[in-house]
Amino acid sequence: MTRVAVLTVTYNTGETIRPFLESTRHASSTELAVVIADNGSADVDTLRAIGESYGAVVVSSGGNRGYGGGIDAALAALDDVLPDVQPEFLLVTNPDVVLAPGSVDELVAAADRLPDGGAFGPQILDEHGETYPSARRLPSLRTGLGHAAFSRLWPANPWSQRYWSTTQVVEREAGWLSGACFLVRTDLFRELGGFDESYFMYFEDVDLGQRVGLAGRTNVYVPSAVVTHTGAHSTSSNRRRMEIEHHRSAYRYLSRKYRAWWLWPLRLVLRAGLSVRARWVTRK
Repeated sequence: MTRVAVLTVTYNTGETIRPFLESTRHASSTELAVVIADNGSADVDTLRAIGESYGAVVVSSGGNRGYGGGIDAALAALDDVLPDVQPEFLLVTNPDVVLAPGSVDELVAAADRLPDGGAFGPQILDEHGETYPSARRLPSLRTGLGHAAFSRLWPANPWSQRYWSTTQVVEREAGWLSGACFLVRTDLFRELGGFDESYFMYFEDVDLGQRVGLAGRTNVYVPSAVVTHTGAHSTSSNRRRMEIEHHRSAYRYLSRKYRAWWLWPLRLVLRAGLSVRARWVTRK
């Protein structure tokens, strides 16, 4: 029985997907079904050959739909390409993640132990072996503004520390889990309609985490499950565009959170402030 289906998205990812696919062979004691949704890569034939050599299925998303759109496309294709697979869980992950041996088993064990949990995130290490703050509080106006203003110049500022919750590398509930890698119950993900595709890149995971909570389920950080995010994904080739997209998504999320008509001055200030910050961080 396949309890977990792995969904990932590629865009000119090329050979960098091999370590990820190799790691799926040892991440679980049971078989993992792997579906790769490609967002229009120039090297899709190479990708297909690599994927098939590892038993993965490669499908087209129909265009560059961003990360959330690609994951939604992979889920939509799951029933067609693997009709006999009815997974209880989905592992949503970037293609530049390497799963530690047994990491998926750890996430599934936590899900079995915590029936109220909806999504489960591993401890994510960066390429230097440092723990990335992947289980965070939902951004509020105060912490969001403090984090935006000081995170680059003063990483230890209290707003960023509160938002990142970096000191708590223990199993706990979180407001949201990094979309780089997390396990989610399939029925819940379908019930929520998957990712909100209006977020082309960034904040789709924040939005999902909020909706998991609103559905009465919890987001759980499971640091006994470890993965490494190598940073080899295609976004690294276009940092400026990704920074701009990050700020656009931040405004989209916050403007929806503070949507009351009488908060329009606040939304105006947020738009202007994030626009100025985006220009500042991409000035070179």
